[in-house]
Amino acid sequence: MKKFAVLGYGTVGSGVVELFYKNRSKIEEKAGSPMELGYILDLREFPDSPYAEKFTKTIDTILADDEVKVVAECMGGVEPAFTYLMQCLSHGISVATSNKELIAKKGAELLAEAKAHSCNCFFEASVGGAIPIIRPLHRCLAANEISEIYGILNGTTNYILNKMLTDGMTFEDALAKAQKHGYAEREPSADVDGHDACRKICILSSLAFGKHVYPESVYTKGIREITLEDAADADALDGAVKLIAFVKKLGDGRILPAVMPMFVPHENMISRVDGVFNCIEVCGDAIDRAYFCGRGAGKLPTASAVMADIIEEIKHHKTVFSQDWVDAGTQNFIAGIDELVCGMFIRFAEAQNAAACCEKLTGYLKAENLADFSEDCVSAVDHAALITCPMTKAQRDQLLAKLAEDGLNIAHWMPVMDA
Repeated sequence: MKKFAVLGYGTVGSGVVELFYKNRSKIEEKAGSPMELGYILDLREFPDSPYAEKFTKTIDTILADDEVKVVAECMGGVEPAFTYLMQCLSHGISVATSNKELIAKKGAELLAEAKAHSCNCFFEASVGGAIPIIRPLHRCLAANEISEIYGILNGTTNYILNKMLTDGMTFEDALAKAQKHGYAEREPSADVDGHDACRKICILSSLAFGKHVYPESVYTKGIREITLEDAADADALDGAVKLIAFVKKLGDGRILPAVMPMFVPHENMISRVDGVFNCIEVCGDAIDRAYFCGRGAGKLPTASAVMADIIEEIKHHKTVFSQDWVDAGTQNFIAGIDELVCGMFIRFAEAQNAAACCEKLTGYLKAENLADFSEDCVSAVDHAALITCPMTKAQRDQLLAKLAEDGLNIAHWMPVMDA
């Protein structure tokens, strides 16, 4: 009999317990062993719960039971979750967590502690909820040299942007609707300002490239400035506005991670992923590109990923070394956002400006210091917006300055995601 414990009996923790008892026979069959939920750690009282006898208020109860082999952390936040998991790992107890903030900030330390005590720290649920991405990235795609990862990693912002386009809602109204349906928190800054997506791309970047990427090193911009006009003009140019978290490997070996609203051409399937769904694109030298889509949050979807990690940890008695990265001691392997080469989606304040400036824009781009651009540098144009070819920050700054000198009033611009 293999025991496991659950830390936190909120949405995800209660989902793990519910899923275990709902599918217990199938889970035990997959794990290859009889299993039992030994403890639920929570400071609150649950006297009416059918599992009331399993609750404890102290981690010491769990640590003292030698039959506990795995602990599932579903508390959220960095502390006391980090302290609890480090204690479990030091006792040789494997841990599974859905806690993206914890892994993004403390993943290297947790993985090192797991390795030191021949156990595991798994976190499949931390990035895509029910979407399998962690295990495929370090196992199924292990033979690939990963070059880029792009993704919609936050369902709340995707829902908001979708409502702005399909229902003509303002950002404020779409956010209120997301809150009404429980997709957004009362205090939504973690979602709409990009912090949630930032933590997730930190985890994917660290796993793909082997060095811990901290959230403070990642350029992050949310969707508060996106307007109805942005959404409508992007649609007119055969694309969509999405909050994209990405990491690119540069030619010198450094990586460039970031989170920001981007224009995504419809030829890329990410542009057509709507509602609260997430989608992750992984680019590798052998696979070209692979997509992973599904529900990125929710009680049972997230519990499904946590339970899968528990099953894997029951089966594995030693550390799985492929799921690993190290703290490099510095972040100098990370390039800044100013090194991003990208096209621009430019929306003008007056509708007639886009058509009026196309000829001038082409001239600007063919000027002496922008001579490397071809004549098709303007790839699409609508009554109020256009898309340019890829350019460096210096070239973007010069172009924007020239447009301003000519009195062409730019309302907003954003990067174009590679198709």
